[in-house]
Amino acid sequence: MHVFSVTGEAEFNPKKHVEKILGTIADGDVTVACWEPGQISPNHCHPHATEIYFCFEGGGTMRTPGQTVAVVPGAFVVHPPGEVHEYENGPQRTLLFRVRYGSDMVSRHVAWRGHSGWTQSAEDADYYKRNPVGTASAAAIAR
Repeated sequence: MHVFSVTGEAEFNPKKHVEKILGTIADGDVTVACWEPGQISPNHCHPHATEIYFCFEGGGTMRTPGQTVAVVPGAFVVHPPGEVHEYENGPQRTLLFRVRYGSDMVSRHVAWRGHSGWTQSAEDADYYKRNPVGTASAAAIAR
């Protein structure tokens, strides 16, 4: 058995959202993700892992190439392996609980809005050359 306190494990940073892995269980992990107002995740996917976010408090917007949804307390979002997604936090601190499971937790980054100095790694560029995000889909997420 593993027991954690979502609020007790929360850590916030004004420069970057904090993802704190609380434990690794079988083929996955459990995490708290802590967001200050307006923080945005890199636009990314996990090619070999499912990622599930449960909003404990706060909220924001989750974007995929085909959909944009509000993330509010009590809601959860499931990203199947390979689904490109980006989270943008709303006007208050947000605490998300995350579960990931799969054969590999690696993230492949497309872009990072609001971070003008960010550059995509060669490995990620190669991944997206082999697995392109559609032009219309990439434009929708970049908004």
